[in-house]
Amino acid sequence: MKNGKKLVIGVIGADVHAVGIRILDFAFNEAGFEVTNLGVMVSQEEFIAAAVETDADAIVISSLYGHGELDCRGMRAKCDEAGLDNILLFVGGNIVVGKQNFEDVEKRFHAMGFNRVFPPGTAPEETIKWLKHDLGVQDEPADNGAQA
Repeated sequence: MKNGKKLVIGVIGADVHAVGIRILDFAFNEAGFEVTNLGVMVSQEEFIAAAVETDADAIVISSLYGHGELDCRGMRAKCDEAGLDNILLFVGGNIVVGKQNFEDVEKRFHAMGFNRVFPPGTAPEETIKWLKHDLGVQDEPADNGAQA
């Protein structure tokens, strides 16, 4: 059952890692989101254009090759310029070069305007949980709607 929320997803920059984004595409669709998957090697401008075109509620950026921090700089400002000042920005994966304290990485991405930042190996269910929370999506009641 669709939840009415639209996501634009993709792998940013020169990153060509395709398996993870396909897994996220499947998981997000199964969770009820309408997903526009831009695939790999996606520029900030392509994410933003797709978000404008689809009237997306969130942009979910994946990166595995370690240069996500460089590739994501200025993304929030570009979203604001395009009229997407309320869009959620999520990023996850191997988003920095080398072993770094994730709390420090998370702080830097928050300072860049990202709402949620996920470390390498985060399960899709964790991202889905936060997407639903931040977008105000309620799961169906477990009792199938039976009233007390």
